[in-house]
Amino acid sequence: MIHLLKILTWFIDMRINFLFLSLIIIFSITACDSPQPKSVEKVALDVNSTELESLNSKSADTLENNEIKAGVDYHSFSNPNEVVVNHISLDLNVDFDTKVISGTAKLKYKKQTPDANTLILDSKDLTINRVSANGDDLPFELDTGESFLGSALTISLPDNGKELTIEYATSPSASGVQWLTPAQTAGGKHPFLFTQAQATHARSFIPLQDSPKVRVTYDATIRTPKELIAVMSASNDPQAERDGVYEFNMPQAIPSYLIALAVGDLQFKAMGERTGVYAESGILDAAAAEFEDTESMLIETEKRYGPYSWDRYDLLILPPSFPFGGMENPRLSFITPTVIAGDKSLVSLIAHELAHSWSGNTVTNATWRDLWLNEGFTTYLTYRIMELVYGEDRYNMEAVLGYQDLAAAVDSLDAKDTMLAIDLRGRDPDDVFSNIPYEKGALFLRELEQKVGRDNFDVFLTQYFEDYAFQSITTDEFLEYLSNTLIAQYPDKLDIERINEWVFSTGVPEGAPKPDSNAFTVVDTARNGWLAGDVLATDIDTEKWTVHQWLYFLNNMPEQLSLEKMSALDSVFALTESKNNEIAHSWLLMSVKNWYQPAHTRLFSYLTSIGRNKLVRPLYKELAKTEDGKGLAKRAFAKAKDGYHPLTVKANEKYVQ
Repeated sequence: MIHLLKILTWFIDMRINFLFLSLIIIFSITACDSPQPKSVEKVALDVNSTELESLNSKSADTLENNEIKAGVDYHSFSNPNEVVVNHISLDLNVDFDTKVISGTAKLKYKKQTPDANTLILDSKDLTINRVSANGDDLPFELDTGESFLGSALTISLPDNGKELTIEYATSPSASGVQWLTPAQTAGGKHPFLFTQAQATHARSFIPLQDSPKVRVTYDATIRTPKELIAVMSASNDPQAERDGVYEFNMPQAIPSYLIALAVGDLQFKAMGERTGVYAESGILDAAAAEFEDTESMLIETEKRYGPYSWDRYDLLILPPSFPFGGMENPRLSFITPTVIAGDKSLVSLIAHELAHSWSGNTVTNATWRDLWLNEGFTTYLTYRIMELVYGEDRYNMEAVLGYQDLAAAVDSLDAKDTMLAIDLRGRDPDDVFSNIPYEKGALFLRELEQKVGRDNFDVFLTQYFEDYAFQSITTDEFLEYLSNTLIAQYPDKLDIERINEWVFSTGVPEGAPKPDSNAFTVVDTARNGWLAGDVLATDIDTEKWTVHQWLYFLNNMPEQLSLEKMSALDSVFALTESKNNEIAHSWLLMSVKNWYQPAHTRLFSYLTSIGRNKLVRPLYKELAKTEDGKGLAKRAFAKAKDGYHPLTVKANEKYVQ
């Protein structure tokens, strides 16, 4: 029956595709060449699994001239327009010996069309043992075709019913799961597991509709070794008994990429009424002290942008192999230990993950093309939160550094990847993560703020978060909303042509706001004087410099410095031994560019002890440019690979080939 349905679907698809192609040809003859849309449209079309496999086999260049269908998730095989999953119940066993998560996923679903008889789910390297409903087996087929998106799991649905159960197991090499040995943890006694579902890796540990436009509630029973505890992006009980069985509930509907699990030898420490931190005992106190302002951040954000919708906001400090700075899993943000600097200089990352509780977790991008709706808004809110808690000087310094990150991204990326509404068809959705959706998106919002006034823009944002609470939206839907609200209110200050330029054009529009900071004037003077030979390194007064001033000082050095200059800086300021991971990163990158060998021991140690991509990838990329550098990179990668997250391996292995 499934094969007959596939043949019929293929035949219908061919006729639709032929008609669609004909329309494109007619349109291309008459349409102008501008990449900006003349009007905002909502398109409610799905791409079926056959089309998706075809897209994956085509190059981005082949797809470039075809129109993107707004709202279509080109990175999911699922069919939520026909049958949508709205709740998942998990009962899973975590086996550290086999590195396998196994058990059942019970899916509640709703037929969107009365005659729908097939549910298509996303999976990646999963073993599907059985699918059943009411105790009866259901026919299913798991595609065998290889794709970076995994494969479609097609299930024949009974005529009646709203629930089915899937018995399954993950692969030891699941892309969204990292298994760490005791030696790879801070405590050194027990193993550790954590998941990372963004962008499309939830399908590697749960069979589900892995699209951000599909939101689900979930509950879970997680079974672990008794000496460990499990935590999830759900309700967590810090007082839970260590008995090897842990219960969770997430009552708010979330997209699949926010489902998260960690298992380890964790302890908990409260930081405020609604905030606390989970970590291994050796770093628990340091983490709690570093992030003690989290409660203040939460309170200040609520004052500006409305109530926090997720009950508690706790942090989980992961081992250093975590590939990101943080992940905004609701109720429990996953955080890298690399931001524990001892002076709160890097806590903007906490502000960022907290801000996602409004922009991203509550209002979510519908597809990965729309990521800027998550990250641009969140980066804008991050700057605002930092100003509210730490003052205007901190806000200005971080905004300048963010602007420089944006400029570097524009210079280094292909032009087409500097659009906010990026074309990701046929590409790995992980490719969307650059400073473009983050910093360009934030700068766009900063321009809106400056044109209509901060208070007016805050009113708009608060209403936007309320109007789209617990929904997933597209770029086109946001632009329509913007047209009906802010543009309609301030037609003399805003126009759709300028806004379209921000969203659909490459680079940064001319006349965009450019942040500045008086705190960097003294840094420019010191750096320029030292480079000119007018000032010795010993004469630079850095006693009152913040970490941000140090980063500005280093990041704006010339590409090439003499070994004498490098040695002078290092001998005076001990930069090779810096305990701040961001400062160390900037210095080590300078050391690679100038082949400053006294820093090589620290460089090797840095690469083999940290898995955060933001910090290690630029170093591998720069090392790969020379034969000697590639040799060092290969040695470091060979030692670190087993402890790196799969995403870190994927991002850097090309530099050591």
